[in-house]
Amino acid sequence: MAIEIERKFLVKDDGWRGLATGQARIQQAYLALGGKATIRVRIKNESAATLTIKSRSAKLRRLELEYPIPVADAQALIGLRRGAVVEKVRHIVPYAGATWEVDVFAGENAGLIIAEVELPHEDYRLELPPFIGSEVTGRAEYYNSALVGRPYASWAAHGAAAT
Repeated sequence: MAIEIERKFLVKDDGWRGLATGQARIQQAYLALGGKATIRVRIKNESAATLTIKSRSAKLRRLELEYPIPVADAQALIGLRRGAVVEKVRHIVPYAGATWEVDVFAGENAGLIIAEVELPHEDYRLELPPFIGSEVTGRAEYYNSALVGRPYASWAAHGAAAT
């Protein structure tokens, strides 16, 4: 069984850019939201696609099952989505033995930059890079599944911008 143990942080500056070793352009959409699980379709660099089922809990540890699918199937499934399509560029940033993924969001979520790191276990002692800001693990509004219904661009308009 695949378990994801992940922490999420806001990014406070561009210090990560010089450390990045790769990137991928990502489009993703949600086919099911709410209940006990989300079902997501993702296309990377317009050349690879996955279908993912994740337990709904926005906590440190959750079930994640991911399956490769043909890009054409993913494009068709995106047409069945709930909410907006999330667009972002994911940058791979190695730091102190961990692999960080820095997501620079575009479209309706432009301006939001989140760093995520997957951990081997919940008690893993993580060294935070200097570009890391506030931790947002467990704060549902920062999860992609929430951004499809309440995009980051709307936060500032309502006086609820991230801190």
